[in-house]
Amino acid sequence: MEARFQIFLILLGVLAGTALLARRVNVAPAILLLLVGIALAFVPGIPSLELPPELVLLVVLPPLIYSASVAMSWREFKANLRPIILLSVGCVIFTAFMVAAATHYLIGLPWNVGFLLGAIVAPPDVVAPLAIARKLGMPRRILVVLEGEGLANDATALILYRFAVAAISTGLFSLPQATGTFFVIVISEVLFGAGVGWLSLRARRRAHDPQVEITLSLITPYLAYWIPEHFGGSGVIATVACGLYMSWNGPLLISAATRLQGIFFWDLIIYLIEGLLFLLTGFQMRSLFEKSKAFPLDDILAATALVAVIVIVARFLWVFPGTYLPRWISSRVRERDPLPSWRAVFVVAFTGVRGAVSLAAALALPLTLPNDDPFPYRDLILFVAFGVIFVTLVGLGLGLPPVVRWLGLASDGRSEDIAEHEQEIAARREALAAALKSLDAITDDRELSDEVVKLLRSRHEIRINQLPDTLDPDRHDVSATGTELTRELIASERRFIHALLRDGKITDESRRRIERDLDLEEASLANREYRRIPL
Repeated sequence: MEARFQIFLILLGVLAGTALLARRVNVAPAILLLLVGIALAFVPGIPSLELPPELVLLVVLPPLIYSASVAMSWREFKANLRPIILLSVGCVIFTAFMVAAATHYLIGLPWNVGFLLGAIVAPPDVVAPLAIARKLGMPRRILVVLEGEGLANDATALILYRFAVAAISTGLFSLPQATGTFFVIVISEVLFGAGVGWLSLRARRRAHDPQVEITLSLITPYLAYWIPEHFGGSGVIATVACGLYMSWNGPLLISAATRLQGIFFWDLIIYLIEGLLFLLTGFQMRSLFEKSKAFPLDDILAATALVAVIVIVARFLWVFPGTYLPRWISSRVRERDPLPSWRAVFVVAFTGVRGAVSLAAALALPLTLPNDDPFPYRDLILFVAFGVIFVTLVGLGLGLPPVVRWLGLASDGRSEDIAEHEQEIAARREALAAALKSLDAITDDRELSDEVVKLLRSRHEIRINQLPDTLDPDRHDVSATGTELTRELIASERRFIHALLRDGKITDESRRRIERDLDLEEASLANREYRRIPL
């Protein structure tokens, strides 16, 4: 037990060090963590670390999906539902069939085994590509479509995975029955997930305690995921539906204290989960290397290269027709959703990075069939799944920044960024104006002293004056200078309060309350700071 805890601490240290290195060399942390994990796996004296598939599918996946769903805008998700469904359902099924056909005709895998392999490697990861894409300043809609796809495609893949495993184990498969089961799972999980979200919000609203509410928020994704998964569903769709419900209905029902503490808690949890997941994925290279000695290396490399090429090409073959055909066929779609730039379509097609869920699904394959025969091609599926993850994460992940620069999409993102910031400033001004109207109404209805009214009006005037009139660079420089000076003044207050504490003039409790006010003020500076946008 002590040795395992020491390994866990070492992994945390490696995670932190790799994250700092990734920031310095400007590379996505997921890529470096995978490479570092592979390197550490072969260091003498380091024990072999197996990645239990149930850890990923039952423990790690629910909070990752839930957190991303809560952060997702339901309005934007609904507005982009058609491309999201085309990618998360259509592209996954198309890719699985392409892999099955290629592996059957070119390397002789049975159809059912090829389809199983296709279901494993078909869904792109939700974590790594978005972490890269957000840094590149791409247009908002591209990010929404990629995020929505990443949330839902695991559900499609895991359902196909279950069908394929059952077909291999029993030798029976009915396409009409599988199709009907698929739609039943989707509809029932959407309803169940929304119900879990409704129940969670009501329970949290009655708690009136941030610690209890955050604990309930941690339980929520597992409740939404485990129950459908136990009854043969995927659990992913229910978790996504639950997260989207919370995202749309939660803001007015969750207290400020819970939101502030919950954001920090969930940011830390997701950071650790994502980092350790990619690190442990790299560690699997050692056990795979040991198993590969029983197979011809040429066969492994050929199968991996074939499947990697197929999953990349299949995405392009699906995304471009999936984008243009609906608009050519339907004038209604064309009028409601004008044709996007080919550059945006190309980036969506290019961003097909696979992640740890594919490896976990491969690791979760049973060792034997019901008749005690070995599960066919199990080790080959493991090798190919890891190889596809490596090729797409490292190859496409490192290639995405130059592709975005070549296509010039960053300029489109900057234009959207400017418009978004202007809308935000306008919304803040309108909200403050609405609050002042409420103050006038309260003043008329209640007997308030002049001092109270003056204090409240001063508060709003200060907040209005802190908003920039424009995003003009000269006005931004004035705002940035004021922000930096405010930080210096806060730091001066901190030093003075610490001096009072050392001199025994205030207690530690008083110091903590003052520090909390200063912390909130400094955090609010960062929250409302309008960074300079290149024009």
